[in-house]
Amino acid sequence: MADKSLITPDDFRQIYDLFQASISRFDCGRKCAPLNGGEPVCCSTQHAVPVVQRVEWELLKNRTDMWRRFKPYDRATRQIVKEIGSSCAAVECRGARHCERDNRSLACRAFPFFPYIDRAGKFIGLAYYWDFEDRCWVISNMQIVEAEFLKDFVKAFELLFERDPEEYDNFKSHSASMRRVFSRRRKAIAFIGREGGFFEERPHGGGIRAIAPEKLPKFGPYKSERAYERALKEAQAEAAPEQHHPDPHPVGDPARASAEAPSMP
Repeated sequence: MADKSLITPDDFRQIYDLFQASISRFDCGRKCAPLNGGEPVCCSTQHAVPVVQRVEWELLKNRTDMWRRFKPYDRATRQIVKEIGSSCAAVECRGARHCERDNRSLACRAFPFFPYIDRAGKFIGLAYYWDFEDRCWVISNMQIVEAEFLKDFVKAFELLFERDPEEYDNFKSHSASMRRVFSRRRKAIAFIGREGGFFEERPHGGGIRAIAPEKLPKFGPYKSERAYERALKEAQAEAAPEQHHPDPHPVGDPARASAEAPSMP
C-alpha cells in the first residue's frame, strides 16, 4: 500500500485544475431540490456526507471558508465519523447558495460518479454511487452528462491514482462491491465508458455490452414525469421539519463504503 503522506495538497490543487467542467448544461439541482426541502441532494448532509483526505482538507482550509468539519447529528452520522480512517475527515459546506465552484472537493466535482474498475483492473468508465439511485436525478438521466465533464473526470482520477495508488485500490474494491451487490439484485450495472457511450455489465460475470441511451435505468421519483409529479406533491404536503430523510451515506471514501449498503426502492 502506498503511504497516504506521499500525496500533497498541491497534488489536489492540480487535480482541481484538471476537473473544472460542469456535469451538465442543465442545473440538475433544480430537479432533486424540490424533493429535498429545497436543497440539492449532493449539497445536503441529510443525504451525502463528503469525506476528504486530510491533505485535501488542508488545501481547502487554506483556500476558502466555505468548508468546515462535519458535526454528526444522529446515530447514523456518528457511525460515519467513527469509521472514517485517520487519513480522512468528514466535512460539510455552507450549502448550494454559497457554493464556490473553484473550491469544491473532488467528491463534489465527481458526484454521483466514481471511477469504475473492471475485473481485470482497468479504469473503464464512470459508475454511480448506488445508494443514491432514488435521490439523485442525474443517475436516472446519465445521457445529460457532458463530454467535457467525462474528459475532466478521467484526467483528474488518473492523476489521483498516479499520485496515490491506494486510492486506485480503494476504488477497485468499491467497484467489486458494486458487482457483488448488483449480482445479488440480479441487476446489470449501467455505466458511462471513459471514451463516451453507455454500457452495462451483466450480473454474475455475464460480460459487458453497449446500450442505447433510452435503455439506461431510471429510479424512484425519476422513473417518469408522473412519478416525479406525485413525489413533488407529497414533498410539498410535508412540513419541512417533519420530513423523513433516508440514512445519509459517505461520499468520496470508497474504502469504508459497505458492500451491504441498503438497497433503495
